[in-house]
Amino acid sequence: MRWRRTVAAVAAVLVTALTAACGPSFEGLHLRIASGAVGGVYNDLAQALSGAWAGDLEVDRPQVLATQGSRDNLNRVLTGGADVAFVAADLAAESAAKYPGKLAALARIHDDYLHIVVRADSPYTSVAMLAGRRIAVGSPESGVEYIAERVLHVAGLDNADPQQLGLEDSLKALEDHRIDALFWSGGLPTPLITRYTQKVGLRLLDMASLMQGMQAYSPVYGTATIPGSTYNQAGPVTTLVVPNFLVVPTTMSNEVAEALTRGLYDARPALAEANRAALSIDVHPGIETEPLPLHPGAMAYYREQKV
Repeated sequence: MRWRRTVAAVAAVLVTALTAACGPSFEGLHLRIASGAVGGVYNDLAQALSGAWAGDLEVDRPQVLATQGSRDNLNRVLTGGADVAFVAADLAAESAAKYPGKLAALARIHDDYLHIVVRADSPYTSVAMLAGRRIAVGSPESGVEYIAERVLHVAGLDNADPQQLGLEDSLKALEDHRIDALFWSGGLPTPLITRYTQKVGLRLLDMASLMQGMQAYSPVYGTATIPGSTYNQAGPVTTLVVPNFLVVPTTMSNEVAEALTRGLYDARPALAEANRAALSIDVHPGIETEPLPLHPGAMAYYREQKV
């Protein structure tokens, strides 16, 4: 009888060890990812990430929600309408101050570049020349609208005629001469802008003279260059760059947050195939999410990577 008890004890130890090695089970987990407009970088990456997470966590494919953008995404996470969201750092900073303890980050992902776009055959060669003009400033509640309002104020264009349009509607309106310019904040390149550059002929405006005023609004704003080769332009333009975060509610379990963070970095090849903006995703800048704190589950992953 003793040998039977010994065998049973060994078997129990082996089962326990195997269960631990398999890690936590996420059976029954249903995730919703607040992404952004179809055709934008957020949505491209969300679609690829959804497939990767489904495989990594062995769960149903997370639902990708097409949204108005960063502000809409934040509202959905705060109200329980989404579990993960792509959010621009300036709006994340605002929400962190307004709703302390409600939001956390899994990672800093790619940076968004502000595009101020006009038709190539238009007379506009500077932002100042857009005074009184019809300008698409992004969808309501979007991060684009948030930045556009600040840029127009810094540029002294309070007399502009803002139109609340998403990216594709903005490009169609520009093609049809219903607006004179559009704002867009996205990764490089943004596929829809590439397509319309080839179809209509578009030009980007330089905003070097506005950067000091914009950085007075928020320290998260940086200065960057969009190379001429990105959209077949005559030369580079100086613009504003803002980081993006992958944001979750602080109520998310540590195990889920750690698994999602691990899955994000494991999925980099698929993300880069979906959009080249993902080439900049890396664990070292990934921890730079201030003023939004990292989720403890995400922090556990970074500690394991010795970042």
